[in-house]
Amino acid sequence: MSKEIEDHRLLNPSRNEPFSSVLDRRLSRRAVMKGGMGMAAMTMLGSFGLSAFANEPSSGMAKTPLALAFESIAGSRSDAVVVPPGYTAQVLVPWGTPLDDSAPEWSEDLTMTPQAQAASVGMHHDGMHPFALDESTASERFLLVMNNEYIDENALWAPQGGPTNMTEGKRPADEVRTEINAHGVTVVEVKKDADGRWSHVKGSAHNRRYTSATPMHLSGPVAGSDYVKTRYSPGGTQARGTNNNCAHGYTPWGTYLTCEENWPAYFVKNEGRTLDDDRLGIASGRGRYGWETAAGDDSERDDEFTRLIGDPVADDASGDYRNEPRQFGYIVEIDPYTGRQAIKRTALGRFRHEGCWPGKLVAGEPVVFYSGHDSRNEYIYKFVSEAAWDPADAIAPGAEADRLAIGDKYMDSGTLYVARFNADGSGEWLPLTPDASTQDGRTLAEALELDADDLAGVIIHTCDAADLMGATPMDRPEWGAVDPSTGEVYMTLTNNSKRTEDGTEATLTGDGDNITALGNGYATAPVNAANPRANNEAGQIIRWREGSDATAFDWEVFVFGAAASDQNNLSGLTADNEFASPDGLYFDERGDGQGILWIQTDNGYEGVTESTNDQVLAVVPAELERADGAAAVISGANQDKLKRFCVGPNGCEVTGIFPTPDKTALFINIQHPGNWPASDDATQASDASVRPRAATVVIQREDGGQIGV
Repeated sequence: MSKEIEDHRLLNPSRNEPFSSVLDRRLSRRAVMKGGMGMAAMTMLGSFGLSAFANEPSSGMAKTPLALAFESIAGSRSDAVVVPPGYTAQVLVPWGTPLDDSAPEWSEDLTMTPQAQAASVGMHHDGMHPFALDESTASERFLLVMNNEYIDENALWAPQGGPTNMTEGKRPADEVRTEINAHGVTVVEVKKDADGRWSHVKGSAHNRRYTSATPMHLSGPVAGSDYVKTRYSPGGTQARGTNNNCAHGYTPWGTYLTCEENWPAYFVKNEGRTLDDDRLGIASGRGRYGWETAAGDDSERDDEFTRLIGDPVADDASGDYRNEPRQFGYIVEIDPYTGRQAIKRTALGRFRHEGCWPGKLVAGEPVVFYSGHDSRNEYIYKFVSEAAWDPADAIAPGAEADRLAIGDKYMDSGTLYVARFNADGSGEWLPLTPDASTQDGRTLAEALELDADDLAGVIIHTCDAADLMGATPMDRPEWGAVDPSTGEVYMTLTNNSKRTEDGTEATLTGDGDNITALGNGYATAPVNAANPRANNEAGQIIRWREGSDATAFDWEVFVFGAAASDQNNLSGLTADNEFASPDGLYFDERGDGQGILWIQTDNGYEGVTESTNDQVLAVVPAELERADGAAAVISGANQDKLKRFCVGPNGCEVTGIFPTPDKTALFINIQHPGNWPASDDATQASDASVRPRAATVVIQREDGGQIGV
């Protein structure tokens, strides 16, 4: 989630022990054992690696160590992308780039229309992934699929001096349609020219948009249930649009996963509110952009704006849109090759999904996906498929196949789990099934006041179900990344300004005073073992490895964000690598069981922002291994292995990342810049005011070599 649109309300009603207090107890115990907090932090959970995190040998042969071959660059506060010496950075497909000839060419004074925006690259690039058209050209030509999370309304409507009636009054219908079309997902073919420059293929048959109005299919346990029936879809199988798509995911069968995050604020519900409306934070009064105010316009078609108002006005749900919000909060699967109707996979839970990342694939074992709920004091989830992985389902790039049918096989049936982190470094995956036993001994269905076999109801109430099971509230779980060799999972915990000191009582946002009071949320939560800092503005990255069965794991903190001058700089960061609010992650496998972990930030912590804009850092986790061969965390003893690779322009978030298969180009996204880009050279600083445009940036070495090494 961008800090620009972060929802500061606290919606978790439970009194479950938060991750920060779990971590605090673990740190405290180790401090006693090691002789002080400093040593405890340096070695924190490092001994954990003596067994579960020991690096696996690749073959019995000595491996060539992978090491970063660039020096950490200085922080920057400029309207430019900064990269190490010997690297270039090119702007590619910024917002408003026409996908075909039906859209006008971009200009500073271009006034967007619904039609133009529907045929152009969307706004505020976020998560993204490449899909090759042919394996032989996978590093020079592919489909770039990326999320368009939200809008900068002032940039969008700059030619007319800003939006009309953004905060009060009725919004013009065509302005709303344009904003709807600026959201969603963009699919665009890109290619590398002979001179090493990248461009998009205008008019490609693959270029398309999925917006906040695009028809989509519902599948899995919730599909066809009474929970999702509306006037538009009385059968409960069709939805319209996907919203606030932040991070992403991908599948081993070649499809894209877009994840609905801060979608609740787009709906308004003043009457007939349900427990899940309150728990997830469905808006009342006025939506984020006031789209619902266009309802009743003479030009309105098929309730396109009315659907955003969830008040019951008919005798049953098939006559109104009380259930429209229940058609959101899911993982959405897109086949980038065919343009078939996208599918909302309800089995993976309903919450504010940051992203969705596949675990290590093993033939004959279930397919696993990890996801975080990006809000303060929310949870980490895992979905385990019922079907076992068949390598024959790994469809070759560009090959004709029914990829969405394969998705039906692995993503519509399985078990959704939520994580509990223990102070001893162990963890448990708690099943979210109707017959699961809650903390007070009831079945989960009973505790949620559902029928005994109502899995759809459990999914609709995913967050309340996690509360009841005793999951660990975390500091805003955002992006994940999986080491494909070891199966280790990394996840960013971006920050939490509502953590309080150990020993304080949690406070709740609603009327409830215990975990059985459904539909409310945390106002504050005390520190715990894995989030040891009150008012945690800098965040951290955790790492875990699955145990011998689907319900157990071991965990540790990989690195703590901090300013170099912070007293609680637990990882010993310096001016060369200080960071806060880790957000994006990518594990860049480089062979022989080694790889680069790329870390991106969305920082609002003043201790770091005064020195540098948001950035990209890199570390080789295998290079941190201790003398005994166990995997190590980042500490004062090895922090120099974490290096700053790139810095974004003023006002931006750096997000969305992947390398080409040959590792000669690194793609990142620059979201909500303040005064950038000045040209297609991303490193050129603006010398005047420009109309800001989110854009993809391609980073390459001048000598054509591999990035980072």
